[in-house]
Amino acid sequence: MDSSILNVALPSIKSTFGASISGAQWTLDAYTLTLASFLMLSASTADRIGRRKVFQTGLVVFTTGSLLCSLAPTLETLTVFRALQAVGGSMLNPVAMSIITNTFTEPQERARAIGVWGGVVGVSVAAGPLIGGALVEFVGWRSVFWVNVPIGIAAFVLAKLHVPESRSPHARKPDPAGQLLVIGTVFLLTFGIIEAPNTGWGSPQTVLSLIASAACLGALIVVERRRPEPLIDVRFFKSPPFSGATGIALLMYTAQGGFLIVNTLYLQDVRGFSPLHAGLSILPMPLLQALCGPISGRVVGRYGPRPSIVIGSIASMCAGLLAAVPADLPTGLRMYVCYGLTGFGLGWINAAITTTAVSGMPNAQAGVAASIVSTMRQTGVTLGVAIVGSVVATHVTVLAPGPGFTAAYRISWAIIVTCGALVLSIGLLTTGRWAQRAVYKQVHKHPLEKMWHP
Repeated sequence: MDSSILNVALPSIKSTFGASISGAQWTLDAYTLTLASFLMLSASTADRIGRRKVFQTGLVVFTTGSLLCSLAPTLETLTVFRALQAVGGSMLNPVAMSIITNTFTEPQERARAIGVWGGVVGVSVAAGPLIGGALVEFVGWRSVFWVNVPIGIAAFVLAKLHVPESRSPHARKPDPAGQLLVIGTVFLLTFGIIEAPNTGWGSPQTVLSLIASAACLGALIVVERRRPEPLIDVRFFKSPPFSGATGIALLMYTAQGGFLIVNTLYLQDVRGFSPLHAGLSILPMPLLQALCGPISGRVVGRYGPRPSIVIGSIASMCAGLLAAVPADLPTGLRMYVCYGLTGFGLGWINAAITTTAVSGMPNAQAGVAASIVSTMRQTGVTLGVAIVGSVVATHVTVLAPGPGFTAAYRISWAIIVTCGALVLSIGLLTTGRWAQRAVYKQVHKHPLEKMWHP
């Protein structure tokens, strides 16, 4: 809920601190970037010292960070406190998925459970714009962080009462070199994209940031291949379904991150909607995402991930085409149909991503596999905010109706269409007979327990 609740508050935060579009972007990306950087470290730590212990620690850090965000006196301190909040958040999502995976071991039952989990994610995303819009309009943007405090306390108590402690029998050792290279890869890429409209795409700062990001990624692959217990086991990517799941997660959440920032700016700064009105207008997206998640989970459990991926990607492409092709900005019914199709597509794909990623993995490593996919999700959101925010910042200096924002809006939706088309292609390739044969051969040559525990 925290990611979607802040999107509605973004224009108010920008106005309070007199921030630029890129400055406002950092309040979103400081969270998602930090979250993406620490997800795998949190997951491996939870496997080693106890999943419930790390989950509860994450709740304490997240809740404390939320309280500090509500008191932030400047945009810079808000950005720092958002990063602290994300450190706690990184201990929640992959650990929760690991708990689910180790509780539901039968494949169909696990797929249904993940579908319910995806539905809860959708409900929380749906609640964000509504609650955030009402709080910003009637109380102020700082109140969007207050709501996390009672939720965090309640979750801490419920985890203590109902979540059994568990840990992996083969927990990995810390990998500080891998962790630093992950942070460097994601941060430098995001920094280069966000700051490019201010410094220029051909400026030394932008070019060096992107080159350094690529260098960190190359070094990460080399380093992790040589470690006996790496943070990211590159052997996971020998599985076509797993590689496909990570690619799909990155693309679909790039589309979601871009969708949320461009439409938040469009509804409030261009169309002049109040925060509450903007939250209500975006509601078709998360509502359909929430409704389709459990349905997709059942379909995946019975028929596999391919039908869900095909339905979801085509729906996302249709939404983007409907919004991007006409010359004028969408209004009324067309706008709500675009939002609904986007949520419909995300809801169908979400369960398929996670189920595909953890299928065939040993239960002890399912948390690691899920954390890699969660990292791709958060990296996708980070890139979506960075890319689409940069598109808007490149085309307009003052957010208002006009040809500049119309062009930026259409390009943003074209990016979403491109993501949907790539998801469809990757999904068809990595869920077919070729992929199944590749997995069989790999498992036959290297039994899973030996493959991931040499």
